[in-house]
Amino acid sequence: MIRFRNRKKPQKNPNLTTRRTLGTPEKLTGCLESDLMIVRSCLEDSDDIEIRHLHIFNEFQGVIIYYTTLVDTLSIYRDIHKPLMYKPRHLEDKSIHLDNLMDTLMNETLYISETARVSDGADILDAITEGSTVLLIDGIPGGLVLDTRQIEKRGIEQPQTEHSIRGPKDGFIEVLDSNISLLRARIKVGDFRIKIVRIGKRTKTRVALCYIESIANPKLLKEAEKRLSKIDIDGILDSGYIEQFIEDHPYSPFPQVQNTERPDKATASILEGRVIIMVDGSPFSLIIPAVFNQFYQVTDDYSERFIMGSLVRFIRLLAIVFSLIFPALYVSIISFNPEMIPTDFAVAVAGGRAGVPFPAVVEVLLIEVSMEVLREATLRLPQQIGGALSIVGVLVVGEAAVGAGFASPITVVVIALTTIGSFATPAYNAAISIRMLRFPLLIAGGMFGLYGLMIGLIIIMNHLLFLDSFGVPYMNPVTPVSKQGLKDSLIRGPLWSFKKRPSHLHTLDDDRLGYEGVPKAEPVLQSNKQGE
Repeated sequence: MIRFRNRKKPQKNPNLTTRRTLGTPEKLTGCLESDLMIVRSCLEDSDDIEIRHLHIFNEFQGVIIYYTTLVDTLSIYRDIHKPLMYKPRHLEDKSIHLDNLMDTLMNETLYISETARVSDGADILDAITEGSTVLLIDGIPGGLVLDTRQIEKRGIEQPQTEHSIRGPKDGFIEVLDSNISLLRARIKVGDFRIKIVRIGKRTKTRVALCYIESIANPKLLKEAEKRLSKIDIDGILDSGYIEQFIEDHPYSPFPQVQNTERPDKATASILEGRVIIMVDGSPFSLIIPAVFNQFYQVTDDYSERFIMGSLVRFIRLLAIVFSLIFPALYVSIISFNPEMIPTDFAVAVAGGRAGVPFPAVVEVLLIEVSMEVLREATLRLPQQIGGALSIVGVLVVGEAAVGAGFASPITVVVIALTTIGSFATPAYNAAISIRMLRFPLLIAGGMFGLYGLMIGLIIIMNHLLFLDSFGVPYMNPVTPVSKQGLKDSLIRGPLWSFKKRPSHLHTLDDDRLGYEGVPKAEPVLQSNKQGE
């Protein structure tokens, strides 16, 4: 990795990437012809490589090398090529020795803010492939790396997967530097740290760890760096690649790493003492560690007053539980315990199922699978017709199934309510877990009734109690019980009651609130006399 001046040098980690390029020596010799031959042998087969010879100050032989598809060509002409043609005015009458030429170019000639002098051949090639321009000079070993990268990117837009009614509307994009700037604009403290490492032998993707040094637990940072250092893969194309390598329990259906494309959500996690992992090329950042209650919380819960936020959060959690157990509960009661249904309702259900040729469990499974196929098709279709397909598909398929006698009206209603409840899960990866677990619960309920349903729920709960994320119990703050954490779990307590940061993060600075008690406003506009 090239280290520019004015930047803090990250420590090398030999386990992150394969630094040497085959056929490239560790040091360049300083002979322009031989060094250029080495670079050409590795890069010249590409049609977008530019190798341009020039006379520096009309005295020294040099060459600049860059990819035309990765750089700002106007900046190269204005800030590099043109200044190299003429000496600075204060040096016109002075001779420049070859030993001092590099320092003169870096400090007094070139108009590039980020420069670095390197002598390693692999670093030279890495810099060119990343979009920098390399200047080689005859007689000087190594070269000068100039940051001229310009890659097309989309603008800052509203997040597509995490909509907010009240709150910021900006979202992360695919460029790492832009994403870091969105966090820097919100966290204006000097100890906000960014550590960048390279992962991927071929892609050498930049991965950033973001945290506040005076808050985050050093053990958490050390463990995150340790897990990243063990990743040995050809390329990292998305943050999801990182998630699969660093999670504690890869065979669990529940996610142990939270992802978000909202800068405000990432900022709130950093202020709590968590660590954010961002990947160059991905608009989704990862939040570690993650516990279960994070996956049904949204930023709107904190933007609104705590009474409304608590009500909406409770309804959301109720919908998640409802979508998990409702189909299995319906099949269990219909198949094994019909006496639990009121008489009038039981007669209506029996009348609706009179012509259905399948058992209740088979009937519900067929409709569930049909809904999942329809949902997946809706996601993969173009946005303009995806919404229309979901509405028309549900109406047509449901009505046709009832009319043909393959399903009863009550079954269609149950599956429709279950599907609507699953949409209440804010996190897509957590919603998939609930959808997946719905099927084994349904089969258990169809085979053993309410006993099978309860056994399935007990197994799921035991699994949740077994999970952890970076050493943090997954069901925290329910178990182990945390009084401070319970204020932000099932309900959302007032912001002025969050005096401490989450205890399970073991932060260096626990205090989050600067005063004690309920804030009270003075009645400034209250009249002292009646009628005035």
